[in-house]
Amino acid sequence: MSEQDSQRRVVNDQDSQRRVVIIGGGFAGLFAARALRRVPVRVTLIDQAPYHLFQPLLYQCSTGILSEGKIAPPLRELLRKHKNLELVLAQATGLDAEERRVFATRPLGEQLEFGYDYLIVAAGMQQSYFGHDEFAVWAPGMKSIEDALVIRRRVFGAFELAETAADPAERRHWLTFALVGAGPTGVELAGQIRELATKTLNREYRHIESADARVLLFDGGDAPLAAFGPELSAKAASTLTKLGVEQYMNSIVTQIDASGLSVRAKDGTVTHHDVGCVLWTAGVAAPPVAAAIAEATGAKQDRAGRIMVNDDCTIPDHPEIYVTGDVMSLNKLPGVAEVAMQSGLHAGNRIRHAVAGDPADKPFRYRDLGSAAYISRGKAVVSVGRLHLSGFIAWWIWLFIHIGFLTGYRNRVGAVLSWWFAFTRDVRRERTFTTKEVGFVPDVYAPLPPSATGTELPRTSATEPSASDSEPSGTGTQSSGTGTESSDTGTESSGRLG
Repeated sequence: MSEQDSQRRVVNDQDSQRRVVIIGGGFAGLFAARALRRVPVRVTLIDQAPYHLFQPLLYQCSTGILSEGKIAPPLRELLRKHKNLELVLAQATGLDAEERRVFATRPLGEQLEFGYDYLIVAAGMQQSYFGHDEFAVWAPGMKSIEDALVIRRRVFGAFELAETAADPAERRHWLTFALVGAGPTGVELAGQIRELATKTLNREYRHIESADARVLLFDGGDAPLAAFGPELSAKAASTLTKLGVEQYMNSIVTQIDASGLSVRAKDGTVTHHDVGCVLWTAGVAAPPVAAAIAEATGAKQDRAGRIMVNDDCTIPDHPEIYVTGDVMSLNKLPGVAEVAMQSGLHAGNRIRHAVAGDPADKPFRYRDLGSAAYISRGKAVVSVGRLHLSGFIAWWIWLFIHIGFLTGYRNRVGAVLSWWFAFTRDVRRERTFTTKEVGFVPDVYAPLPPSATGTELPRTSATEPSASDSEPSGTGTQSSGTGTESSDTGTESSGRLG
């Protein structure tokens, strides 16, 4: 046994019940847990966040329509009636497939170990910059609440910086927004920024015309929303053009920095665009735990790092391990909420049958319920089988679909009320953003810096300096441990906000 193994605390070996461990509290993990609610097993759900996130509406959180609470209800509240379930706030890091052990890290660093009889991997996906992770500093993605709040700060902060800029060139810089990726998230966010500029903020500033804001949409493909088919894609492109979104298709981003981004066109020419706010909505990759699980089980991964599974969602030679949702690679299924819900329910039901002594051997069958994308007020596209709709009717369908997918009655009612004010009166009340970093550490799962003897906590009120304050001791708090690094607070000389 290694030293690291001996330092892990075993959490769920206290009784003889069969143990089910679920990694991830997204749609797949939540629906798996629901399927196991009345099954005589002990369920442990591990998630690094204490909430269930409805990712399709993150862009509305970032543009001031919905609060983060409406799209991220607490997991403990959602699962409070599941008497056989325990929720653990931790980050899954690895697996011992032979001993059937899941490894995880608690906030602040303690190592945990969970035994399992069945394992459901529902870890989701994270943002991918296609090998250019350095772009993340200048172009935040859209996969988490943290991302949405950063984007909110950069979008609304850009208008504030433009308002106080004396130089017309600097003003144009801050009033230019670029989005990389013309899938549903990129199209929806582009439309929202234009609506924000032309409607909500139209009369709020004294020195700028917010409607002058430019929104540039870049994608390496031929058209926006290509997955919806050529007919709906063309209608989406037309709606975006009327809205004022400038589309640059067949374009590959080669560089992003404080001045904007450089893009290579199909003919090879490279053009630099002066942009104050760049947002990244292209590409996903599996989280590190997916690679650890694949290595431990011998499973294969696709180009994005998704784990390849059998037709029943299990890993080859490991019938006790299910992979569900976005991190599952099966028959080229898309990474959408419906796949996650159905695959999580499938895994939970198979375990339920196995525990009852009636193992099911049916493969996973995905029922395609269609796709929908919001473009602007009264404009959306919906694809359900052979039925392709756009415009006002599609917009209503989009509303009902997303109301149904939101978790919890109060969140549904709250979303409807927020939409009512946003769509009828151009009111967006969730526009608050901070100009300073919040928190003691930037990531609660990152190792803390070593503490030094005699180090004092920062004082929050004015006091008389102590003797130790009169000269540097070398043991004070460091910028890496306070979450207030100069690169992450307010506006900086580097030319970015937050």
